[in-house]
Amino acid sequence: MRKPTARPTPPSAVNADFAARALRPVKRSLAHSPRADRFRFRIEDGNADLELPREAVELLATVLSHMAAGRAVSIVPEHAELTTQQAADMLNVSRPFLIGLLEAGEIDYRKVGTHRRIKAQSLLEYQRQDDQKRRAAADELAVLNQEMGLI
Repeated sequence: MRKPTARPTPPSAVNADFAARALRPVKRSLAHSPRADRFRFRIEDGNADLELPREAVELLATVLSHMAAGRAVSIVPEHAELTTQQAADMLNVSRPFLIGLLEAGEIDYRKVGTHRRIKAQSLLEYQRQDDQKRRAAADELAVLNQEMGLI
């Protein structure tokens, strides 16, 4: 029997509001110390300090921002290997469309028996390249619109 793909669940309205309130001091800390490479936070219950690297605090701000907007969040390490369904879910495309991308050589993958496995790093690289292509096409359309006097 197949294990179902775990999909992140959007936060409840209460947790989205809580995330929005938590985001404010995190963003303030990042803005107040743009060159700091570490941040110290006080944990009230344990009366202890927690020291975090800047990258972790920036990631926390990103997660809180998405949660505050009511979006589900999942974190995938770059080295993780994904199933075709997990990769399709990350790209928000169908599994058959993803398989077409794999077979066309757009995204690197390997086979484990008859199953395809995609490194998250390869998937993220595809997303970056695809985003660049989209931005370039939008820029080109904007230039064409200006040349034709449509804007």
